[in-house]
Amino acid sequence: MNQPAESPSAVAPPQVSLVQSSPTAGTFRERDGALEWSGRGETLRIEPWGPDAVRVRARLGGPVLDGLPGALLDAPPATASAVGTTGGTGRLTVGGLTAEVSAEGLVRFLRTADRTELLAEQRAHFWWPGPRLYTAVGGGHHRLEQRFAAYEGERLFGLGQHQHGRLDQKGLVLDLVQRNSEVSVPVLVSSRGYTLLWNNPAIGRVELAGNGTRWVADSARQLDYWITAGDPADGQRAYTAVTGRSPMLPEWAAGFWQCKLRYRTQNELLAVAREYKRRGLPLSAIVCDFFHWTHLGDWRFDPKEWPDPAAMVRELAGLGVRLVVSVWPSVSPLSENHAVMEQRGYFIGTQYGPAAHADWPDKEVASAVQVAFYDATNPEARDFVWSRVKENYLDPYGITAFWLDACEPELKPGFQENLRYWTGPGPEVGNSYPAENSRTFHEGLRAEGEEVLTLNRSAWAGSQRYGAALWSGDIGTDFATLRRQIAAGLNTALSGIPWWNTDIGGFHGGDPDDPAYRELLVRWFQFGALSPLMRLHGNREPGMPLGPDMTGGPNEVWSYGAEAGAILEKYLRLRERLRPYVLRVMREAHEEGLPVLRPLFLEFPRDQAAWTVDDAYLFGRDLLVAPVLTAGATARTVYLPAGARWTDAWTGEPYEGGTAVTVDAPLDRIPLFLRDGADLPVAEQPPPTAGTPR
Repeated sequence: MNQPAESPSAVAPPQVSLVQSSPTAGTFRERDGALEWSGRGETLRIEPWGPDAVRVRARLGGPVLDGLPGALLDAPPATASAVGTTGGTGRLTVGGLTAEVSAEGLVRFLRTADRTELLAEQRAHFWWPGPRLYTAVGGGHHRLEQRFAAYEGERLFGLGQHQHGRLDQKGLVLDLVQRNSEVSVPVLVSSRGYTLLWNNPAIGRVELAGNGTRWVADSARQLDYWITAGDPADGQRAYTAVTGRSPMLPEWAAGFWQCKLRYRTQNELLAVAREYKRRGLPLSAIVCDFFHWTHLGDWRFDPKEWPDPAAMVRELAGLGVRLVVSVWPSVSPLSENHAVMEQRGYFIGTQYGPAAHADWPDKEVASAVQVAFYDATNPEARDFVWSRVKENYLDPYGITAFWLDACEPELKPGFQENLRYWTGPGPEVGNSYPAENSRTFHEGLRAEGEEVLTLNRSAWAGSQRYGAALWSGDIGTDFATLRRQIAAGLNTALSGIPWWNTDIGGFHGGDPDDPAYRELLVRWFQFGALSPLMRLHGNREPGMPLGPDMTGGPNEVWSYGAEAGAILEKYLRLRERLRPYVLRVMREAHEEGLPVLRPLFLEFPRDQAAWTVDDAYLFGRDLLVAPVLTAGATARTVYLPAGARWTDAWTGEPYEGGTAVTVDAPLDRIPLFLRDGADLPVAEQPPPTAGTPR
């Protein structure tokens, strides 16, 4: 992420200058290949920012600022462009996108080839204000509004991960703020052929109304957004090129992850790993979750419960299992690190009161204590936290995989106005925290020559470049919640983050002995096996009060009875067979920026029906997945996009695209379809008969 700065963009002698004669007109200039308009004390700058894309910045009271916090990489790809002014209109053309600015400073974006309008600014009123509104809030900051027109039939996707269950988010109002299970990534993908990044980590909201779209930042120094022209797949390529692409997924991470809330001791965790191997079941990773520490913010194992981590890691490695360790960004006043971090200013500051951001249980105290979050936007604070993680996990035990929980940060109360980050006030920069937290581990692991993968409960634009995987937070345990995860995952994918998963079975509850919950768990497990990451987690019954002694109920594949357990084992083995394909699709994310989970329209944008499907998806290019999302269902109707031939991966039945088909879906089957003869090992091959060559 960029660091704070107050320097205006370099000012060169104007190459093109046109002063309009109308009293409402502004002045156009060309500066270093960018188009600038100024009028009424406002400066608007539009510049090439990658093929078919531009960056737009606007500021009241002076030239635009460089170096403010944002998601864009510091230097855009070199791009040919053309700037000019004719007839009172300024134009900047970059490949397939043309930006036009009227003499009054209104901006339109056109498809260059046919002059089709993709998106245009819209006045709030014919007299005043215009499409960009600045309301002073003090200290050189403004409440900012950016208005665009609405279009009949437009569909809008992306915007991170939300639990409203809607894939098409037209008509919704969404808060731009980080909360557990609600992840703000302000990237908007339109069916009209553009992708837009609101390049602003300010707290605010976006309104996708029928009478216009409005982006709001509660407090910021300038407007900043980026837009590209093209189909959704082209938009993903362009967006990830300017915000960074994910590293290549480590091979081990493509397998099955086991965890629950929580394994309390070294012996308990090792017993689970040993049982997986005794049963011959695939297991790639197991998680050592929260409260494994001495005190919150010590970032080290409690020797009373984890007496020999080195031996534990060695045994797990011998079993082919990677240990993942939970690291929270919060620090208890009882921690050995609290005093030095407070003295050095490494905590998020506050405008009023002490640096205490939430209450949380800790060991050796009867009640909750007031904990502080380290300031992940401060590079010195990032270095300090990594030094403790390195000293206590990486150096002695070789642990390189980390679960970054509560990284929104999980404030209580969620009062950003009181926060003061190194990069700026809370209302201006608060949404960037989870990306900066993952950056701590990315930079630290890279410096040690290690692969990078962190599992995060929150994210922001650009998180993917730091090797951040996202999970959908602490969600419910019912079919309605499972249904909502399809849209949540697909919109996350369209927000540039390819590594994503849910707690299989949900988080809040679930009785392993309840037949109804077992059915849900099976259906969720099937979905999990066809997710970018496959991870079993949750706080199963019987529950316990929050605190250092808590643990979840049993949550291993054998915890759900013989019938369900046999089905879960079947999908563990399916995931193993598909791992080479998973890694191939992950490489596409790494090299091209294409997501792993793909809404049907990403591959079939010309099929209008594909834009309406919100309960199925493509897993990579070749596999269509239709999870069963209703209790008691034994059949499933699936739309197969036009432009391909499809084959039922279980039965071999062929189908033409452009039709909806109904297929059997007994409890042990999730409907899967192969595209255009793709050869994937979905159906388990029968063992060879006697005398048959292997």
